[in-house]
Amino acid sequence: MFIQHLKKRCTAKIIIAVPVCVFILASHQAQAIAFLLPEDPKDSLIREFSEGANKQTIASKDEDLLDIARSFDLGQNEIIRLNPDVDRWLPEEGTKVQLQSERLLPDAPRSGLVLNLPEFRLYFFPKPQSGKPSSVITHPISIGRQDWETPLGKTTIVQKKENPTWTPPKSIKKEHAAKGDPLPDVVAAGPNNPLGLFAMRLGIPGYLIHSTNKPYGVGLRVSHGCIRMYPEDISTLFPVIKVGDQVMIVNQAVKVGWAGNSLYIEVHPPLENHPSDNLLDIALDLIEHANNDVLPVLDGAALRNALTEQQGMPIKIYERSSLQVDETNNTSAIN
Repeated sequence: MFIQHLKKRCTAKIIIAVPVCVFILASHQAQAIAFLLPEDPKDSLIREFSEGANKQTIASKDEDLLDIARSFDLGQNEIIRLNPDVDRWLPEEGTKVQLQSERLLPDAPRSGLVLNLPEFRLYFFPKPQSGKPSSVITHPISIGRQDWETPLGKTTIVQKKENPTWTPPKSIKKEHAAKGDPLPDVVAAGPNNPLGLFAMRLGIPGYLIHSTNKPYGVGLRVSHGCIRMYPEDISTLFPVIKVGDQVMIVNQAVKVGWAGNSLYIEVHPPLENHPSDNLLDIALDLIEHANNDVLPVLDGAALRNALTEQQGMPIKIYERSSLQVDETNNTSAIN
């Protein structure tokens, strides 16, 4: 069915790529990474290593996948999806654990904060300093549960608060009371506060980006609509975010973007309660748009694997020739 659908819009061409493995042996302390933005603003792939790098680590004794995820700044959803055959609670000592060293940027302005909900990930684009290349910082996040969805759209940071208190809304107090876990009118500041030690209020009333006292929920739909971050991540992000910074919250389960002459696709499981059209149709529309509204001859097997496995890894699906690049540039110059 997949190939029949694809053949209606392009001729599949199968390409086989051999990955290069990079093993990381570390003490598993948190590793926040700032990626350089591509020099060409039309490119979207950011990478930690050279092309084709396959970043892995080795599970040590008494270490579960959630420990490893936090050490390498991944969410619980990411580490599970990247390692479907590894026991999340009891990975055997010496097990190779797949990590992630490259991503496609969301299709959004590269300024302020961009939150892509299906990806469970935040991107921060600091203003470039004179004489230094532009960069992007990215961290995993938690988002709202199905019955408490995180809203989409454009907003700003309207307030920053260190050591915040928490005044639970009536709806949340009612929910907790029904479970036999009543909440006080005000939760004092401190490490046991659900907001953690840092909170940034959005212009959307009632919603925050904040720390958490339940860090192993990062990467899941567990909040009442707010954005949760690892304590160590928000502690480094909080000082550099300013009141008034733009925040874009988007829903992009499928991302498509260039890296030089190579076109990549990155697919994440769509959010529940967000019904969408066929992912293949969405992908092909994005590919056409990225390639000047022309659907190229694609690597059909790679595209199918990306849409089926939904691992959130950038996968190359097309390589354009230098002649095609020249034709595109000439067309742009004429237009």
